[in-house]
Amino acid sequence: MKRGKNYQDSVKLYDKTTLYDLKEACDILTKMPKAKFDETVEAHIKLGVDSRHADQQVRGAVILPHGTGKAVRVLVFAKGDKATEAEAAGADFVGAEELIPRIQNDNWFDYDIIVATPDMMGVVGRLGKVLGPKGLMPNPKAGTVTMDVAKAVKEIKLGKIEYRLDKTNIIHCPVGKVSFGADKLFENYSTLLNAVIKAKPAAAKGQYLKSVSIASTMGPGIKINPAKLGD
Repeated sequence: MKRGKNYQDSVKLYDKTTLYDLKEACDILTKMPKAKFDETVEAHIKLGVDSRHADQQVRGAVILPHGTGKAVRVLVFAKGDKATEAEAAGADFVGAEELIPRIQNDNWFDYDIIVATPDMMGVVGRLGKVLGPKGLMPNPKAGTVTMDVAKAVKEIKLGKIEYRLDKTNIIHCPVGKVSFGADKLFENYSTLLNAVIKAKPAAAKGQYLKSVSIASTMGPGIKINPAKLGD
């Protein structure tokens, strides 16, 4: 696969075979040639667990100190006072049963995260086949099934992100934008890593952090030394 000039120039700034300290990796990434847009920076964390086993699942949420740099649209399933609280907290959309046909029939997905009160999960559950594959189903572990919808909405708007394993036991998460600079990216990535380390399942054996890297949307991945990240 032929790569663009920026990518090729970026690769020259570091050694692919070297495992860098997180701070150094962030410094290198921010010195790479820039795209014509503010690229998202992602963390890629491969864990020594088997996501096929329930007792080795790793999933949770964490508030990044500097946010993600993206305006997140929040849909809240709630009624009565809770719906009013969600609206006051800044939710972009609030509703109940009336939203089902709009989502099922009109393919309405103008939101990034769904929050629901526990009593509304019966309604949201009917959308499982539609929301599940898109990773939009609310989940108590991520703090998106809660009676405190106002707090949930405010935290999401501040930069709360959900992390979870994919089928290959890797966590992929945004940790900011290239324009944040090395220091803010370092703080955001460190916050995510600490949360993932604390979420280590008791059933996990051997090396927990198998590989860790950081990459921008258009750039190459820079490998980080997992031995210096609490493992």
